[in-house]
Amino acid sequence: MSVCEYKPGLEGIPAAQSSISYVDGQKGILEYRGIRIEELAAKSTFLETAYLLIWGELPSKEELAAFEEEVRLHRRIKYRIRDMMKCFPESGHPMDALQASAAALGLFYSLRDLHNPAYIRDSVVRLIATIPTMVAAFQLMRKGNDPVRPRDDLDYSANFLYMLDEKEPDPLAAKIFDICLILHVEHTMNASTFSARVTASTLTDPYAVVASAVGTLGGPLHGGANEEVIQMLEDIGSVANVRPYVEDLIQRKAKIMGFGHRVYKVKDPRATILQNLAEELFSKFGEDKYYEIAQEMERVVAEKLGHKGIYPNVDFYSGLVYRKMGIPTDLFTPIFAIARVAGWLAHWKEQLEENRIFRPTQVYNGQHEAPYIPIDQR
Repeated sequence: MSVCEYKPGLEGIPAAQSSISYVDGQKGILEYRGIRIEELAAKSTFLETAYLLIWGELPSKEELAAFEEEVRLHRRIKYRIRDMMKCFPESGHPMDALQASAAALGLFYSLRDLHNPAYIRDSVVRLIATIPTMVAAFQLMRKGNDPVRPRDDLDYSANFLYMLDEKEPDPLAAKIFDICLILHVEHTMNASTFSARVTASTLTDPYAVVASAVGTLGGPLHGGANEEVIQMLEDIGSVANVRPYVEDLIQRKAKIMGFGHRVYKVKDPRATILQNLAEELFSKFGEDKYYEIAQEMERVVAEKLGHKGIYPNVDFYSGLVYRKMGIPTDLFTPIFAIARVAGWLAHWKEQLEENRIFRPTQVYNGQHEAPYIPIDQR
């Protein structure tokens, strides 16, 4: 690659060939294995969508039932993992706890039989099954409580919500949460997926792959943005404050959290679905006063920046959905990881099929022939 081709952040430079997902940022289209996100959100479940992404096709009724049963039977975590998590500081962020816990799983399942389909399936099942358990366990343990055991009679999403407070969730909330997982499960070559593929290309174990991706997802420019959105809405405080707040950010050329996307130049299709889900929740459980602020903010930003292709992304409305479910703000990004782990594993599996270790080049802009100065002369 010549110097003139250098692109900061590798913007627009293909890093891999993939058949997992597709985005048309000009038209606002997102597809998983060729199926539109709107159709999957309306008709599928998270585990069915995960199966589609990882194995490349929708499962038969029998295949889906077998996959769901395997995941259900692997929800519990090793007591040593649990004991390790009890030693984490209560003030630690749940994403840091999740990264450490995901990495620790590799100590118990360290065999790297990457050419064995049974090993690949076992790893997929174990990670999809245990990540929600670890997130819920840390949430309770940092409050000084014992974690709640998974319930085998509850489906994937309902069980996670149950493990947060030992209360069986409302069916509508569980259904909407499952749709949220579908919306977050995969999104082409984003930062955390690229991190996962780079790590996978070294042929390390999938637990290290997921741990590296979790660490990448935790940044505020990636998965952490929906936490920042809630803080921003709280800072604005009222609909009347929206316009001056936005105008001030624009004048300072500051980032508006929850708006804009490297790929989308129209409203993120996931944001549209999440907004509808929020309204569905509000109609049953009551309005959120910050929703009006969010709507006004969308209008003002479209007026001011729509010509630049700045519209709501997936993070703008997701926090309002989770907030209405009573989920703590700092769990928003770990929930993103619960969903995205299936996407990372799909890319891990795809990377293994025709692997070549990532070794990009660089543009050197440092000194040459620099002298070494003895320490007593510095």
